[in-house]
Amino acid sequence: MLYDLKGDANMSPTVGMLYSAVKENHQRLQLITDGMSQEELDYKGPNSNYNSTAQLINHIMYVDLNWIYRIKGQPFPNSLENQYGPVLDTDNKLPKVKNMSLESLITEYESVLTKLKDTCTQLSDADLDKVVTFGLNDENEATIRWGLWHIADHNRYHQAHINQLRKWYSEVLRES
Repeated sequence: MLYDLKGDANMSPTVGMLYSAVKENHQRLQLITDGMSQEELDYKGPNSNYNSTAQLINHIMYVDLNWIYRIKGQPFPNSLENQYGPVLDTDNKLPKVKNMSLESLITEYESVLTKLKDTCTQLSDADLDKVVTFGLNDENEATIRWGLWHIADHNRYHQAHINQLRKWYSEVLRES
């Protein structure tokens, strides 16, 4: 297998490279979650003190979708806020995810990735310099270039949490 960060033919070079990093991390997420049972998907670590893999995948989708709409210069639709959000619940934690299979979560994330791909095909490398706001109250500013990099980095960051949950879960299985 050849690894490269070359984007699709219909994307400008830098946009394509950044999109490719997101796409590669999505493929990696699929690999590290492959074969997860529903129990493991919902496992919240020792003493149930952590976010489950299902919560983390849902969170990744929510953040990615927010960035897609920022990049497009459009408000985030209430329908998506209701489906994936909020970013934090009333206890300042990731919202609970109930009865979502891994297949459903991955399929939904693939649709998010398709939306990002469609958005990236509309961008030129010059568009990457555009500044957008982000944060809980839009208190931060970043370029679209940084936003695309953040989508890839954020996914990879939470993959480390998922890997830790898998390790803990396998230890629980060995002990029982």
